[in-house]
Amino acid sequence: MQGVGVREGEGQMGSAAAGVVHRLTERRETLATVESLTGGLLAATIVEVAGASAVYRGGLVVYATELKEQLADVPADLLAARGPVDGDVAAALAEGGRKRCGADWGLATTGVAGPEPQDGKPVGLVYVAVAGPHGSEVRELHLDGSRDHIRGETVTEALRMVAAHVQKDVAAAS
Repeated sequence: MQGVGVREGEGQMGSAAAGVVHRLTERRETLATVESLTGGLLAATIVEVAGASAVYRGGLVVYATELKEQLADVPADLLAARGPVDGDVAAALAEGGRKRCGADWGLATTGVAGPEPQDGKPVGLVYVAVAGPHGSEVRELHLDGSRDHIRGETVTEALRMVAAHVQKDVAAAS
């Protein structure tokens, strides 16, 4: 059953998305997404939350490597040297999406959901990045399970990551 992993994670994803929308609404800040392996699942999860339109600017799905450069402004030399599944590429995706969409925060996903390794990178290797007003962070994940499970876990982790950064930003401003 192909979709079981995503369905099992819907509660966690939705809860994480609701937290992000709530925090950003309170701060009157905005979010943009750039997705590769999650293929729009991150954006879809965010817009499921009532009130998301107050904070979600939009996003890019850049599944093809050349679109990471063309649409999200990832440097061509970085993609050529490292490939699309890389921490620095994830950071560039988050910042590119943030700038392209005119958002306070950018959130990006890239990795290998499977079923086969890609460019020598193992299934389950994922990079999630957040870019905000005061810098960025990249997190490397090593996930197990089906393709759908990996995509669902990536969405949940990305949302938790941006929520933590927004919260940290709130504490720093106090």
